[in-house]
Amino acid sequence: MEFREDILGAPYEAAELPLVPDEEGDVSATLVRRLVPGSQRAVLYLHGYTDYFFQTNLAEHFVAAGFSFYALDLRKYGRSLRPHQSPNFVRDLRAYDEELDEAVRIIRDVDGHTQLLLNGHSTGGLIAALWAARRARRGLIDGLFLNSPFLAMPTAPAVRALGAPAVGAMGRLAPTRVLPAAINPHYVHSLHRDHRGSWDFDLTLKPAEGFPLYAGWLAAIQQGHRRIRQGVAIDCPVLLMASTASITTTKWDPAMLQRDAVLRADDIAALAPRLGRHVTAVRIEGGMHDLVLSGEQARAQVFAELDRWIGAYFPAPPA
Repeated sequence: MEFREDILGAPYEAAELPLVPDEEGDVSATLVRRLVPGSQRAVLYLHGYTDYFFQTNLAEHFVAAGFSFYALDLRKYGRSLRPHQSPNFVRDLRAYDEELDEAVRIIRDVDGHTQLLLNGHSTGGLIAALWAARRARRGLIDGLFLNSPFLAMPTAPAVRALGAPAVGAMGRLAPTRVLPAAINPHYVHSLHRDHRGSWDFDLTLKPAEGFPLYAGWLAAIQQGHRRIRQGVAIDCPVLLMASTASITTTKWDPAMLQRDAVLRADDIAALAPRLGRHVTAVRIEGGMHDLVLSGEQARAQVFAELDRWIGAYFPAPPA
């Protein structure tokens, strides 16, 4: 493993993490880092669906607080996607344990950090929560920060219940079947500076129209959602943030700049108690789906709440 200059440029570095091949062939993940010399504290970030790490404002906020920053582009996403692969595709969310375990090993054992905060956004939040529950009582992470985690499908409970058996069966019998996708391109347009947003990112790695929606992947997501509804036992402090409001539309609406246009924020907040016994839930007025890419006022609230929580539950180790 060798770190080289990342696509974001110095001081960001990236290293390829070779993984066990799957049915499509060779697989790897990508670990990005922005080190703080001498720091014992680190954060590991997991991106969302049809996404990759580009949120340098988040990284720089952690760096300013004395945290080395790491981010994983998971297998078949972003920097890790290869031409022979189906984007995003896995049959089981536990597949990501391999790259998460390796990233944590590098952060702790190779780079020497003694405290680790895991931070997941959207689908990355679901993956992070489930991994944290499976790795409980091992002392691998000291805190978990979830930014609009994908804990439930953005549909009514009755619709989810009726559709889940069919999706599960199709996921087993035809996992690579492409399903109709509900990706609203206006969400990405609300973020990117070439459209209606303020941020710059690679539209080939995070396309507005999304990637194909595979039955096997969706079945794996629904299985993860069932596990959350049943309740998990994450044993470290958890901070969950979600917007105060959501919007569902297939057309452009300026309200998308101040609401979650991807998930149902109320559903996210309602599931917070299922994560563990030590969960702090915060609603962000004017927050977009990726809260750290929200407008200036909402973004300031996100970082203020994050800093308050870190100060209370994530104290710096003794010098």
